[in-house]
Amino acid sequence: MGVVVPLGERDGARASIEPLLKVVAADMEKINETILWHARSHVDLIPKLAAHLINSGGKRLRPMVTLAAARMFGYEGETHLPLAIAVEFMHTATLLHDDVVDESDMRRGRKAARLIWGNQATVLVGDYLLSQTFKMLVDTGLMDALKVMSHTAAVIAEGEIMQLEAQNDITTTEDRYMEIISAKTAALFAAAAQLGAIVAERPQEERAAMDSFGRNLGIAFQLVDDALDYAGEQDKLGKAVGDDFREGKVTLPVVLAYRRGNEEERRFWKRVMADRDQREGDLERALEILARHHTIEDTIERARHYGAIARDALAIFPPSDPRDALIEAVDFCISRVS
Repeated sequence: MGVVVPLGERDGARASIEPLLKVVAADMEKINETILWHARSHVDLIPKLAAHLINSGGKRLRPMVTLAAARMFGYEGETHLPLAIAVEFMHTATLLHDDVVDESDMRRGRKAARLIWGNQATVLVGDYLLSQTFKMLVDTGLMDALKVMSHTAAVIAEGEIMQLEAQNDITTTEDRYMEIISAKTAALFAAAAQLGAIVAERPQEERAAMDSFGRNLGIAFQLVDDALDYAGEQDKLGKAVGDDFREGKVTLPVVLAYRRGNEEERRFWKRVMADRDQREGDLERALEILARHHTIEDTIERARHYGAIARDALAIFPPSDPRDALIEAVDFCISRVS
């Protein structure tokens, strides 16, 4: 059961990831051929567990942003390839860690690695991929890239801890929630976009523009994910609708519903989220409350706002296939709720 949300014309069915895929197709083919090679180890479990997630069908949007950004700046070398793989490895490491912390059972429509190999192995393989991330960055010789990604790793860890502190906290404010997703999700998008400017040796003004593009794209992406947990379809999500609800994750739709609700509704949210006392029919009740207060629509409207900022960040660059593909990728991310 989900909530049907009408989309604006800007984010309609015409928005597609295809232009971005076309721009990076040759580079992604090279990456797909070598990504598991970078996860090799004489310890058999490491490539086996890493491959379980890496081959599970994710869109690899973050490394595609790095590749497209490099192309937008006219970069013609090969160093953007290990940078993009480093971005994907850092993302994969965070997913492995997330599934352990969140006690998730599914990831991208498949059984979570922690259920197959256990929490300890999953965390340690995540650590290994993170170490490989920094090895690849060092091998590029790009100190600025290493600085950006090391800072990003620290920010993501802070975001994870902030989220852990806020878990089941129904009094979380919107400002606090935005701070969490800015660190936990948007920071890596920002780094991915910056790396394309760094490898092309672009000036600080242009790096800052790419940071803004990636950061706001990441925020929009996460807000749409929040909406999709209540408004999506299971076969498209790769997880069950309502997983955030069942795990007691206080995301923006719930933050808004709690603030706008009456006393009876607030008691409901406290019981199901803070006390984790969930009963049959509670998800349907939650969906009714979210619909009454229009929190799914408002979450998507906020995503559109950040998407507009991301698009504007690229306005300083001349039109090109890579730039236009990145802009359409923003609309595609938001249109996922259709």
